[in-house]
Amino acid sequence: MLKIPDLHTHSTASDGTLTPTALVERAAAAGVETLALTDHDTLAGIAEAQTAADAAGLRLIPGVEVSVTWGGRTVHVVGLAVDTTCDTLLSGLAGLQAYRVWRAEEIGHRLARAGWDGALEGARRYAAGTLIGRTHFARFLVERGAAADVRDVFKRFLVSGKPGHVPGEWTTLEEALGWIHAAGGIAVIAHPARYGFTRSKMRRLLGELKECGGRGLEVVSGSHSKDDYYVYARHARDEGLLASAGSDYHGPEKPWIELGRLPPLPEGCTPVWTAPAFGTVRRAAA
Repeated sequence: MLKIPDLHTHSTASDGTLTPTALVERAAAAGVETLALTDHDTLAGIAEAQTAADAAGLRLIPGVEVSVTWGGRTVHVVGLAVDTTCDTLLSGLAGLQAYRVWRAEEIGHRLARAGWDGALEGARRYAAGTLIGRTHFARFLVERGAAADVRDVFKRFLVSGKPGHVPGEWTTLEEALGWIHAAGGIAVIAHPARYGFTRSKMRRLLGELKECGGRGLEVVSGSHSKDDYYVYARHARDEGLLASAGSDYHGPEKPWIELGRLPPLPEGCTPVWTAPAFGTVRRAAA
């Protein structure tokens, strides 16, 4: 029986803690047969991950998790089976990467004003790639004893109204989907339960997604409860969207989210991996 693909993971190219090679090797050891690497706003880890996937006999789906501002909130859109050489996608992501550089500097300044000097340099030590995210600042602040764990840092320092918060000013939903589609990919709303939207607001988001050509919704996610699976399966069926599944794995530091442990999609869902775009992704040699 075909195992459930894991179509949402992160490496050190963004805010994961495993290199692309180590991520692929861990996935293969866990029995994952199809894996998407979807780092935040970058494709930098794909080439290394592909080499590791070829060696492990694992099928790699090139992907990216694009940051979007919609309805006054940050929403993430996963692009799956994208052409990593597409100039339109690469140019769009370059703009988000430049913004991330500015945002990291601004977070560093704001934390310094709150008494936490050296935060930018500390976050940079945790960022193996070129992108510095809020999670890297959180790891530094845990190291400094500012909080017990990363989740506590976010609550006390990095969310709205807290000293290190910088509001996200990302791309629009329409622009993000334009980049993904130019690269031949499938656009999927990531971990929808995390946004806390009302049912009507979620329907509005999914309606706009479809208007812009988006086709998928992440139904099974490491961020979702069992009840959430069925709530978003219903949304996918009602809106005629393909259902995706992904752990949103960032590393072994969160043992409750592991590669290779995704449950089946609820009945009545059409899996995103049955879409024709997936058939164009080459398979690793056995």
